[in-house]
Amino acid sequence: MADPSSYRPRPGEIPDSPGVYRFRDEHRRVIYVGKAKSLRQRLANYFQDLAGLHPRTRSMVTTAASVEWTVVSTEVEALQLEYSWIKEYDPRFNVKYRDDKSYPYLAVTMNEEYPRVQVMRGHKKKGVRYFGPYAHAWAIRDTVDLMLRVFPVRTCSAGVFKNAARTGRPCLLGYIGKCSAPCVERISAEDHRELAEEFCDFMAGRTGTYLRRLERQMAEAAEEMEYERAARLRDDIGALKKAMEKNAVVLADATDADLIAVAEDELEAAVQIFHVRGGRVRGQRGWVTDKVEEITTGALVEHALQQLYGEETGDAVPREVLVPALPDPVEPVQEWLTGRRGANVSLRIPQRGDKKALMETVQRNAQQALVLHKTKRASDLTTRSRALEEISDALGLDSAPLRIECYDISHLQGDDVVASMVVFEDGLARKSEYRRFQIKGFAGQDDVRSMHEVITRRFRRYLAEKERTGEWADGEEPGAAETAPDGTVAGTDGTGLAEPPASTLTEDDGRPKRFAYPPQLVVVDGGAPQVAAAQRALDELGIDDIAVCGLAKRLEEVWLPGDDDPVVLPRTSEGLYLLQRIRDEAHRFAITYQRAKRAKRFRSSPLDDVPGLGDTRKQALIKHFGSLKRLRSATIEQICDVPGIGRKTAETIVAALAQAVPGGPAVNTATGEIMDDTEEPGQQTGSPGEPVSTGAPDERRGQER
Repeated sequence: MADPSSYRPRPGEIPDSPGVYRFRDEHRRVIYVGKAKSLRQRLANYFQDLAGLHPRTRSMVTTAASVEWTVVSTEVEALQLEYSWIKEYDPRFNVKYRDDKSYPYLAVTMNEEYPRVQVMRGHKKKGVRYFGPYAHAWAIRDTVDLMLRVFPVRTCSAGVFKNAARTGRPCLLGYIGKCSAPCVERISAEDHRELAEEFCDFMAGRTGTYLRRLERQMAEAAEEMEYERAARLRDDIGALKKAMEKNAVVLADATDADLIAVAEDELEAAVQIFHVRGGRVRGQRGWVTDKVEEITTGALVEHALQQLYGEETGDAVPREVLVPALPDPVEPVQEWLTGRRGANVSLRIPQRGDKKALMETVQRNAQQALVLHKTKRASDLTTRSRALEEISDALGLDSAPLRIECYDISHLQGDDVVASMVVFEDGLARKSEYRRFQIKGFAGQDDVRSMHEVITRRFRRYLAEKERTGEWADGEEPGAAETAPDGTVAGTDGTGLAEPPASTLTEDDGRPKRFAYPPQLVVVDGGAPQVAAAQRALDELGIDDIAVCGLAKRLEEVWLPGDDDPVVLPRTSEGLYLLQRIRDEAHRFAITYQRAKRAKRFRSSPLDDVPGLGDTRKQALIKHFGSLKRLRSATIEQICDVPGIGRKTAETIVAALAQAVPGGPAVNTATGEIMDDTEEPGQQTGSPGEPVSTGAPDERRGQER
């Protein structure tokens, strides 16, 4: 625990101007980012008597080891920089909203020649129109299914679209009238785009025009006694009205607005957002956050606005944002929102009428979300705490292992040997800390040597980071000069403590380093031999404060270094269940990487080694000659006949193919048949670039682990 007075800036050093400040811990990690209208006044609040600080603020300033700041011109710039740094550094003491799922959107890919309607999650893409978010993907599909009667826009994937265009036959939706079938040119690209724009207009709330037009067409068809056409139009109108009924009108004046409500207690806060477009609720989402700092409702609203609109521009930011409390000050936030939208944005608290009534509904949703979250989390925390305690007791550890790393080796009959490292903190997966390794020290299949190599490499990096940042183990001489990994010698700062190299004190530093933090427990996938290899690697590096165990698959036994008999945890043990989850996650991560490497190797070609020969010209060569074998037997003049291939390139191709060793015969992995030997593996005629399995063992028959 640090004394804040040890790193408090001297009087007069802090400027009295707007800016953003960062607190760092002893490892140079950024643990808190804040903004201020006056940096001098704000930072002075942190360096008062600890007894007068809020408990969470006191915890932050005693964890920190330094503070730094950046001066900006305006409060709006400070708001933007604060948001960017929170996203970049992920500080542990800042408010972070945990989205419990990736909300689905209804998306129309207007950036394609033939726009497609589909469900999308994750980051938004340029040129795509989004509607939502929705609570469930099936709600989007139900809505789209109703609307395709009137707006038969393409919904198929690129592969299905290309296959239909190649065969000249549309998919089922094209036959039943729910797709205009641009793949077989039943409709031109321009007309299909216009249809997609009408779909977007209807989803954006401009519904009256289309309903009136359909009603007029229905009446005209009835007058002309085209009763079948009139009946179809009547059904279309019914489908659109049914789609509209799924989102009831809540604001009569066709308002575009987002309503944000906050429910909170001393420890946590839940935020709920209703997206209203054209007077109808088009989407809903919510977050929950730990209140790791002393914070007001207005500040929670400000952070929610940053989370909600930090990556949005244009119409994605509505004209009106209704909140339960205004940030202090409100002007910079409102100016920032206006800049994101490109037009004026009203940020206010609803006082009366329909908007206040709807805000009360959003508030009730937030309150229910907080209650549900606390109920689930209480059970989850209890289970995870019990699991960690059981692991600690079974392995004889001094305390519960809050950070656990698990390692697994994966290969296919000795080829493409890789390893994975997964990290669990407080019983939860920390996917940003996952790492992958290629086994480089030897060739072939040897899980024990592979495990020794991976553990050695990982913890050698840890020791290098520890040395670089000036952390000294007990018993080391603090004032002694040390050699950094780059060969330089770190000096001292006059206090007897080693000064970290200048490269670690850059402005860009502060993000979590890849191997900087040690676990309390290392778990390996395997039995006594793998555990012994891992322990030997740690011993060789002089690390004696990290526990090691292994989990064998056969009987789910836990092996400890040097023990002849395993530790057997009860089958109902939460500790065993947690170890199994960690082991299975390491296996999944390793085998995914191994399959990707194998697929890349199967797709490799001698042409890959020809400098300056890209995918387009490689495909042109294979298309021209039909196979790699025929290309290998071609002359330089024949290769020059391929468009885009000059004589110098042709000579390089001939030289590369002459040096390459031909592979074995290609095998059809579905039937086991040997392919025609006039074709070479991976280069059959057909779709260029499509991978074809070679004589390597089939995944379903090989011993993949």
